[in-house]
Amino acid sequence: MLGLKLPTDPRWVNMAEMDLAEILTDHAYCEQKAATSCISLIQGYPDKIVMVKELAPIVTEEWGHFRLVLLELERRGLKLGYQRKDGYVNELLKFEKKGGTREDRLLERLLICALIEARSCERFRLLSLNLQEEDLKEFYHKFMVSEAGHYRLFLDLAKTYFSEERVKSRWQEYLEREAEIIATLELRGDRMH
Repeated sequence: MLGLKLPTDPRWVNMAEMDLAEILTDHAYCEQKAATSCISLIQGYPDKIVMVKELAPIVTEEWGHFRLVLLELERRGLKLGYQRKDGYVNELLKFEKKGGTREDRLLERLLICALIEARSCERFRLLSLNLQEEDLKEFYHKFMVSEAGHYRLFLDLAKTYFSEERVKSRWQEYLEREAEIIATLELRGDRMH
């Protein structure tokens, strides 16, 4: 469904489960960055009425997710740690076409957001299926469903403003590059990506 070319190494779940404070901290910051990305798109493209209308509730939802992860940390007696560099996202951003028109930059941003949501969905699915703790499995199942919707929304928005052929072509390029990134990044259980 997600079109990802390389699945996450199944050992990642076991690594993540070993230090829940770290994975929950990283997850919290991912939700915060997702809300910020939507705000940035709205600020940069207020003329894209459909996009603004669709992303406004996502800002609220992502910030709500941030708060849910904070509550989960608190419930476990854990503290939110410091935000860390996201090597995965930084590598994706290096693949973004620089320059071009304002419209060209919009397509790149929408596709990057879609890809991050797709990978998050895939990882949340792994957690929802493979964690030992039932409450945490259910917790991550809800996030998986949400991220799947966000992934589709970003792709649909790209198709709203650009030809399907252009979106499909560039999306395939991103999928290929993302697989290369996943293959070369160190497998770490303290990172969502």
